Amino acid sequence: MKVESTANKVLSVVLSALMFAVSAAAVWAVVSDYAARDIVAKGAALVGHDLTGMTPAQVRATIDEYVSTPVMRPLTVAGDDKTWVLDPKGIVTVDTDAMTAEAYSPSRNATLVERLISRVNDKPLPVDVKPVYSVDTSTLAGWVKQRATDVDRPPVNAKRDVVDHGIHITPAVYGATVEQTRAVDQISHVLTSDAARSSASKVASLAITVVTPSVVASSFGNAIVVSLSECRIRLFSGDQLVKEYPCAPGQPAWPTPKGDFRIVNKQANAPWINPNSAWSASMPPMIPGGPGNPMGDRKIAINVPGVFMHGIPRSEYGSIGSHASHGCMRMMPSAVHDLYGRVNIGDPVFIRN
Repeated sequence: MKVESTANKVLSVVLSALMFAVSAAAVWAVVSDYAARDIVAKGAALVGHDLTGMTPAQVRATIDEYVSTPVMRPLTVAGDDKTWVLDPKGIVTVDTDAMTAEAYSPSRNATLVERLISRVNDKPLPVDVKPVYSVDTSTLAGWVKQRATDVDRPPVNAKRDVVDHGIHITPAVYGATVEQTRAVDQISHVLTSDAARSSASKVASLAITVVTPSVVASSFGNAIVVSLSECRIRLFSGDQLVKEYPCAPGQPAWPTPKGDFRIVNKQANAPWINPNSAWSASMPPMIPGGPGNPMGDRKIAINVPGVFMHGIPRSEYGSIGSHASHGCMRMMPSAVHDLYGRVNIGDPVFIRN
């Protein structure tokens, strides 16, 4: 009986010791976990930089060094052969609190046992902390709108003028306009991109659309310039001289009209109809088309009634180069045939002195 009593006492002491040890271990675990609550668990990283063992202040300092400072570097925006500098301050906000909370989330979300095992076994609780930004697109849109005043311009059409009995074409000027919504989106992306954060220089392109003029130099095709003083008809393609022909414009009593006209008709082997003028009073009412026709076998009408570039019969060849017609522009048959095949209805005709 005495032996049994002694054994019970020993067992009681052993159990008490075990309970004390377990309690002590539990207390140690709680105290240890509490002490580690402000230390980032192993396995946390921010943009490639290890945060293990850091305090909140150290985490914030790391965020400032590797996220906030790079993001707040000025951004160069280029477009339309111009550059502007955009200060991200007041436009980009870095959420340091969110990133700090993310760094601590694995250990704070894990159970006490999981945290203890992690520390005892040096087992990481991994988390890849991503940069958290917000962009004030309203303020950025205001900045883009301001830049648009430096860029936006309407296109200017090409212009064709007659200069010294030749054609001069003033080239078109292309316009430009800033696509403001797309520009805001693109700049926002660059401001918060990993590439911009890791690069020493930050550059973005301003979204600009080129506005094409409705009339460009290539819009101008054939044009005829008649020099009355030189008795010459010149055919141009664009501003390039294609061919020139001698002619006989109107005599002083029946001058060829001056101005800007266009071809309205082309006729081959058409009859001549007497215009019932003083000079044609002795002529028949109609002469059939052909070589003997007063206007030859080809005539090109402009938008002035009764005025043509036309051929002539052999009897009038000698008039070419002088002011001899009744308002028309006489041409040698071979010349009018050549011109007839090169021009189209609608082509402009500029008649100058």
